[in-house]
Amino acid sequence: MLGLGGKSESVSEFMAKGAVIVDVRTPGEYQGGHIKGSKNIPLNVLSEKMEEIKKWNKPVISCCASGMRSAQATSILKNNAVDAMNGGGWSSLQNKL
Repeated sequence: MLGLGGKSESVSEFMAKGAVIVDVRTPGEYQGGHIKGSKNIPLNVLSEKMEEIKKWNKPVISCCASGMRSAQATSILKNNAVDAMNGGGWSSLQNKL
């Protein structure tokens, strides 16, 4: 699991700060099941949505199917000065909420 090894903050700490969960899977995958209240912003359009994401002014927990795409999404978000963490696979993340 990339990014969770030396974790500075936990999922619960991020949630306490009002974090938004962003599911970066495709709309089809998202329809098949997702975390209630999460926002579906597929990885391939994440950069285009950056201004919208920054306007939330909240930390972001990204998730996907296994943790690979959310790791990429977390890097993109951090490179754009968004407080972000990789939540990994959505179903395991759901168990931590």
